[in-house]
Amino acid sequence: MRYFQPATLDEALAIRRGNDVVPLAGATDVYPARAGRRAWGDPTHKDVLDLSRIEALRGIEDRGDHVRIGALATWTDLIRADLPPLFDGMKRAAREVGGVQVQNRGTVVGNACTASPAGDGIPNLLALDAAFEIEGPSPRLVPAEAFFTGYRATACGPHDIVAAIRIPKREGRGHFVKLGARRYLVISIAMVAAALETDAAGRIVSARIAVGACSAAAGRLPLLEAALPGAPLTDAPALVEPRHLAHLTPIDDIRASAGYRMAAALALVGDALADLSRPAARVA
Repeated sequence: MRYFQPATLDEALAIRRGNDVVPLAGATDVYPARAGRRAWGDPTHKDVLDLSRIEALRGIEDRGDHVRIGALATWTDLIRADLPPLFDGMKRAAREVGGVQVQNRGTVVGNACTASPAGDGIPNLLALDAAFEIEGPSPRLVPAEAFFTGYRATACGPHDIVAAIRIPKREGRGHFVKLGARRYLVISIAMVAAALETDAAGRIVSARIAVGACSAAAGRLPLLEAALPGAPLTDAPALVEPRHLAHLTPIDDIRASAGYRMAAALALVGDALADLSRPAARVA
């Protein structure tokens, strides 16, 4: 196994073009992935492209109309960042990603690029209308809904590197709720992220709601999002119906049955909306 550690993004892209490498940022997924392959009889590992020396990929910046989260920004960076209430759900998810050690090393972009159905950051990125800055042969900005293409699959090509995530700045509040077998350090059975904007009378102006761990890839709830605008926020939990989640495709696995997952997701959507209808409790 070869190990590359470039100092610039251009150098990293050149290495990516000429070698079959796995990009590495926080490195929190490298050992579990390798251990999983070894368990199935595959001891190999791709060459590593370590991005950690590229200063241009660090930081969380307010760019005026959007917030830019660099590819090396950690969950701890996100927790500590001064962000508006719309990001409260993302901050809650940041506190659920492993323990403090993992939060200090793991990156927001890396969590997204693994594209796990149970990745806690992913529903929030969908609810926040995030977009991915992809550098490579064809630099482009890819909306989150198009970035996640399937189970552990993304729109990032073999010669591409995700440089950052952009999240548009809007009014409103965000929230995140998660169900696991225990309170902390657990993979989700189901999770919900929501971002709502309301008017002065407390009526919903727009809603973006996403569910994770209930399909091959996390996804939004377009029928519910279309039904909520115009309704008082306090009435929103009662408007959630099973048909709004009918397109989800949960599976039976060691953590839960498909039926339990669907019922849990329905309850979590109602819980998230109920929490948002109460006075804001900011996430520090």
